[in-house]
Amino acid sequence: MADKFFLEVQEVRELTPSTYVIRFDRQNIQFKAGQYIGLGFKDYPYMRDYSIYSGENDDFLEVLIKEVQDGDLSVKFKLCAEGNVLKYDGPFGSFILNEKDISEKHFTFVATGTGIAPFHSFVRSYPNLNYTILHGVKNSSEAYDAHHYDKNRYILCTSKDSKGNFKGRVTEYIRKNSINKDGFFFLCGNGGMVYEVYDLLQEKGVSLDQIFLEVYF
Repeated sequence: MADKFFLEVQEVRELTPSTYVIRFDRQNIQFKAGQYIGLGFKDYPYMRDYSIYSGENDDFLEVLIKEVQDGDLSVKFKLCAEGNVLKYDGPFGSFILNEKDISEKHFTFVATGTGIAPFHSFVRSYPNLNYTILHGVKNSSEAYDAHHYDKNRYILCTSKDSKGNFKGRVTEYIRKNSINKDGFFFLCGNGGMVYEVYDLLQEKGVSLDQIFLEVYF
């Protein structure tokens, strides 16, 4: 078994040729949905941060990873097998839901690519959550575990094919559609999308204290 500072791999599950989920023995690690952990190899100086993909009540710990060409770690993590051990740090982060709002408010989650990871954790952790997910990807094949969400609450925005729910970027969807201005908005993904949506929401009358950001890259 892994010790206090290490996690033992249970499974590596491929979602696309370049994106995968690593499942670990949880070891009773406590976290809040939306937080992240650092991962690396023993005796290797670098670590990378990944949002936790699994739910607060799952008996395992998962992260969602996309391979970065020439990256230090993402390609190597995919080669892990059951029983391998990775070092970790954390959990960290304040990109979390206020528990008193969970039963009272609507949440709009806006993500690009693997930026959907914290929202997957939110949905698994809070079964009665009133949410809408806008997920922006290039192709519909990148709708990671879309069947895990209520199909009436998950909107796939595809910029390269027409097999999603909306042809175009999430920013275009927000421009063309009404939003629930009384709820909270959580944005996670590439910086260009996050800051553009941040500005769009303000233009539509959403106050700054209703918007929360997590920039992935």
